[in-house]
Amino acid sequence: MLEYRAEGLCRNANHLSKEELNHCIATGEILQSTALAYDNEHRLRFEICGHRGYMPHEECLAVGPGEEIKDIAVLTRVGRPTCFIITGTAAEENGEEVYLLSRAAAQRQCRREYLDTLEPGSVIPCTVTHIENFGAFCDIGCGISALLPIDCLSVSRISSPNDRVQVGQQLLCAIKNRDLQGRIVLTLRELLGTWSENAACFAAGETVVGIVRSVEDYGVFIEIAPNLAGLAEADSSLHPGQAVSVYIKNILPDKMKIKLVVVNKNLSQPLRFEPHYFVTRGRLKKWTYSTPQSRKQIETIF
Repeated sequence: MLEYRAEGLCRNANHLSKEELNHCIATGEILQSTALAYDNEHRLRFEICGHRGYMPHEECLAVGPGEEIKDIAVLTRVGRPTCFIITGTAAEENGEEVYLLSRAAAQRQCRREYLDTLEPGSVIPCTVTHIENFGAFCDIGCGISALLPIDCLSVSRISSPNDRVQVGQQLLCAIKNRDLQGRIVLTLRELLGTWSENAACFAAGETVVGIVRSVEDYGVFIEIAPNLAGLAEADSSLHPGQAVSVYIKNILPDKMKIKLVVVNKNLSQPLRFEPHYFVTRGRLKKWTYSTPQSRKQIETIF
């Protein structure tokens, strides 16, 4: 499967010779450069190998029939890596040759040759572009955005997507589905392992670091891996997001429970678990988090 990279990861046009750029024009290769300005003629302006490049407003974003390109979607490209296809060259009034660029053409090609071929469960790379309370938006190729909802970030409960990911972070995700407008929705938790796979990384008697995720009257849920949490005794002095060290008292696969004892709740440094992938390629059709013995079944059917 041909993959299209997120903006910031494409081949940099400024590193190419004029001959190489001419070859890219002929082949339609997707390149990138940093947009330097949005001028009074409503164009993004670039400098490419000593020549100016212009991207007209209508070429800055691929939109559906009847949709308009919002100015803010173009203005925010200034100062940022922006992908494009070089559609040709033109001569300015002073005779200087300039490159004609189209981000919209790159996005249409990305959709046609890559995104439209993906099925639910397909594993793809993406880059986090911005974060809202309800989820993280990710670039899945050529600046095309997809939502990674907060409930798809992990099995362990989190209060904010910032607990799991950060802007600029490169991830692997699976295609969850497409919304009513045909936009791709992502999921991460199915790639982070089942209960058994995560629990196998730990053993009773170990002391490990953890992150408090929820403080309840009956106990405190503490995450020890992105898809694995245990329960410690109630302690009102703890708060969500707090880093602690915990002693693993017991691991109970039949109940999908891990009993923990808080050893140190005064860790000075904040803690974030990086994703540990148990699936990195291919396509998932069904994923079952729960152990076979557990009465509570958590699964995803793509």
